[in-house]
Amino acid sequence: MSSLKITIASKSPVFKKDTAYVVGVKEQSKKLQLTKSDSDTSSLAKHDLEQLGASAASESITKVAAPNGAVFALLGLGSEKFDANTLRNLGGAISRNLRAFTEVVVDLGALNKGNSLALIEGLHLGFYEYNGRKSKASIKPALLKKVTLVSDSKISNSELTQLQVLSEAVHVTRDLVNTPPNEMYPASMVKAVQTGTKGLGLKIQVWDEKALAKDGFGGILAVGMGSSRPPRLVKIEYKPKGAKKHLALVGKGITFDTGGLSLKPAESMVGMKYDMTGAATSYQAIVAIARLGLPVQVSAWLCLAENMPSSTAQRPDDVIKIRNGKSVEVLNTDAEGRLVLADGLSAAVETKPDLIIDIATLTGAATIALGNRYAGLMGAEKAIKTVETAAAKAGELVWHMPLPAELRSLLNSDVADIANVKIGNRAGGMLIGGHFLREFVPAEIDWAHLDIAGPADNSGAAYGYTPKGGTGVILRTLVAVAEGLSGNK
Repeated sequence: MSSLKITIASKSPVFKKDTAYVVGVKEQSKKLQLTKSDSDTSSLAKHDLEQLGASAASESITKVAAPNGAVFALLGLGSEKFDANTLRNLGGAISRNLRAFTEVVVDLGALNKGNSLALIEGLHLGFYEYNGRKSKASIKPALLKKVTLVSDSKISNSELTQLQVLSEAVHVTRDLVNTPPNEMYPASMVKAVQTGTKGLGLKIQVWDEKALAKDGFGGILAVGMGSSRPPRLVKIEYKPKGAKKHLALVGKGITFDTGGLSLKPAESMVGMKYDMTGAATSYQAIVAIARLGLPVQVSAWLCLAENMPSSTAQRPDDVIKIRNGKSVEVLNTDAEGRLVLADGLSAAVETKPDLIIDIATLTGAATIALGNRYAGLMGAEKAIKTVETAAAKAGELVWHMPLPAELRSLLNSDVADIANVKIGNRAGGMLIGGHFLREFVPAEIDWAHLDIAGPADNSGAAYGYTPKGGTGVILRTLVAVAEGLSGNK
């Protein structure tokens, strides 16, 4: 995992070789103009920016020769207002596209402190690439090591450290999600957690298949029983002294999802390594919270299983029993995420937290309803407002979806307390998933459900600070929730 050293300077450094100097381009009176900056752009004054190939389109970058072997990177600032979200995406575009330079100087003129911090966050988040198991000959390594932001904002080292901690947690989440499923399975995820939490004072508890059976985790067991690689449940606890609030995170961790005996079509199976994003996000959120030392108790429940078809797999028509004692009629084995989450939610409820948030790539219906950039948000009114406030602070996109009462009856079963789907009815699929999960959280406990099926994986081209592949979405929102609960606004 590569990281950037980011420093703040009140003046633009002198031009030097192998350094890119980023200056902004805006359209004013139908003509391209450079924004005011401290950098010496006099060598560009005699040129028509449009003839140089520059553009005001947001995130566009045009490289032009600068003095002493340096390069100007003319960055399109777009027509949107200059807010924190715009600056995060511009920062990501800079670090993604200027990796071939050893140093980058960013001079976009006067920025307030909030916008400067957002730009720095975007620089960190955008500086990511997953090369997986490519041979060295196929990898073009990034040369970029240092970024200097020209700004008069007074930014402390602790503020810079916080942004670095957050971005590192996002990067690790992306790495876990991008890992091939022959390497990432329940037991290997457990090892990653045990290694990645060393020295943080976190308590780890792991249930193997025997312990899951003994303690009544029937949902996780049923989903994982068709695989030769058994399921696991992991509980991670962070309990700092003086914490007054308790946040519980429950993450769906299906390390690969074939659909089980309700087998997915071949093309729909590609990419199902991303189905453990909720667990990876919950895990790295608690790591970031611990590294930041936030005074709030947090527990993360990682519900890990591989959903495979075999002679030992659960069948449609099976009835299973969840940790809280409720029975579930399984009508579709491809609606497995809600089964493992039901166990995780039941266990989290037993600890009586102030707020439970479950995170899951739960339904394809979420993508149909909201596209690829918004997460669906459902749950109790107070929890909804808490998550919406945190998401706005983090600059992440969530959309409050209803849980219409009339849909609940679609999950009625003749042989169990509830069915996991309504066969033959595709209406409101994301909402049906939310209704199922709500059955495992009592009304007196604040609860929110985040369906991140759309934004968890970017199958298209990178944009802003979002790479292709696993995105690490919602992690920063979860940390912002913890900050709010701890009183650190």
